[in-house]
Amino acid sequence: MKKILITAIAVCTLFLADAQQLTTPQPSPTQTIKQNFGLSSIDLSYSRPGIKGRKIFGDLVPFGKVWRTGANNATTITFADDVTIGGTKVKAGKYGLLAIPEKKNWTLIISKQTDVTSPASYKQEEDVVRVEAKTMNMDESLETFTMQFANIKPNSCELHIMWDKTAVSLPITTDVETKVMAQIDQLMNKDNRPYFNAAMYYMDNGKDLNQALTWFDKAVEAQPNAFWIHHQRANCLAKLGKKDEAKMAAEKSKALATEQKNDDYVKLNEKLLAELDK
Repeated sequence: MKKILITAIAVCTLFLADAQQLTTPQPSPTQTIKQNFGLSSIDLSYSRPGIKGRKIFGDLVPFGKVWRTGANNATTITFADDVTIGGTKVKAGKYGLLAIPEKKNWTLIISKQTDVTSPASYKQEEDVVRVEAKTMNMDESLETFTMQFANIKPNSCELHIMWDKTAVSLPITTDVETKVMAQIDQLMNKDNRPYFNAAMYYMDNGKDLNQALTWFDKAVEAQPNAFWIHHQRANCLAKLGKKDEAKMAAEKSKALATEQKNDDYVKLNEKLLAELDK
């Protein structure tokens, strides 16, 4: 009898140990996105349910009620730097991302609450900002709930929220201009001055091209064999309408790139020279 009891305990123990090791896929897999944005980044964490033959909006996700914008755990969004959403400045930090879907428009909510998984736990007084977003109809049904950052520019991006045939967009902006200009002003008073990066910022953002050219000149003085600096200097001269000088700078960049076996910049300079000859 004792042997039978010991054997039974051993079998049960093995069964339980085997059961504890069983791992299955998440019904609504978690996704974490880190998007570099402005001078920092945005982190988004959410779960991705599937349609699985169900009617989604107006049924599985009711109209007019707070939704956690996903499944399983609460959806969170973390801003590493201050941003602006719906005209409201949102301080750097971690927030909950909630939604109130309707047929023609959604209310998107950035909340101080980071643990909302049901309408009952939502507190409107914890809202940081609410934004109304019109729904967009997609041509094809998207099986898996998806969020992604799109139309990413130095100071703006959009968070797209998509499921089934419905999509909405949340615009996000950040103040890059003030911070970059402050850096330039500060760093230009030091010995190791970022002439090339400052010149590129000015040229790419529609600022004083003559100042950008002055900085390109100084960058060339510091690194006379840097073909990439000569190439961007040529672009700056072309924008200023100084075609002859731009051609000379492009030829110099091409020669240096050829010498240093950089085919990409050889082609870039050939393209620029062809444009300058038009």
